[in-house]
Amino acid sequence: MNALDVQRIAAFSDGAQGGNPAGVWIGDVLPGEAEMQRVAHEIGYSETAFAAPLGEDWRVRYFSPESEVPFCGHATIALGAALAARQGDGVYSLRLNDALITVEGRRGVNAEGEALTSAALQSPPTRSAPAPAALVERALALFGYQTGDLDPRIPPALAHGGADHLVLALRSRALLASMRYELEAGRQFMREAGLVTVVLLWAESDTLFHTRNPFASGGVYEDPATGAGTAALAGYLRDLGWPHGGAISVVQGEDMGMRSRLHAAIGVEQGSSIRVSGTARRL
Repeated sequence: MNALDVQRIAAFSDGAQGGNPAGVWIGDVLPGEAEMQRVAHEIGYSETAFAAPLGEDWRVRYFSPESEVPFCGHATIALGAALAARQGDGVYSLRLNDALITVEGRRGVNAEGEALTSAALQSPPTRSAPAPAALVERALALFGYQTGDLDPRIPPALAHGGADHLVLALRSRALLASMRYELEAGRQFMREAGLVTVVLLWAESDTLFHTRNPFASGGVYEDPATGAGTAALAGYLRDLGWPHGGAISVVQGEDMGMRSRLHAAIGVEQGSSIRVSGTARRL
């Protein structure tokens, strides 16, 4: 196996632009762990998904350039697009390390005749809890924020939607745009805290959010679209009793010049999975 065997697909695109590039490898049997890690490092995207048939399911593992992660939303959307192209439109069952989820892929074209695939995943179950004060203080220091920069309507939380994230809501779009940190310090912080990413957000309205997702734990400064983080955020908003009206839209990647759009449908049952959807385009 080498990098030439890996498809490149941008997930959660804004039409035919933007999105988060992911690698997708599909084969008869998953390669060894060291081989998958080597190829993910060579590809250099924040995530590469590796998939092989396992009975009626697809066995899937996700690797960043530096480590394996339990679940990756944008790589799952990219995989849904790849499976739709390979197997036909439909819903596919995915067996992850710790969960069984689904992804749906539907092929289509936009008004300009450009190929775009609509894809939707059902996340693993969600949960959330208040973030410890010491963890929040350390995160604020990392990113150069003050306690007064936080939006009190959405208190800091540890949120899970297949992976663990720290959620920090900011008072303004300008504060979100000003996010800076040192990669090595961020890597140490996230790994010691057991975090995959930090979800930084600003609520433009009750149903529209702007987010940024530092991913230093995987050796990536920032992701332009994060499906797992969006699922975790949506689950937390449900737990919080936020007036989401059953769904939220997320704009991410603007500050990177890679504008991405994500949609999360939120069911009423506490802890249930979140449906995260968007479009995908081949690179």
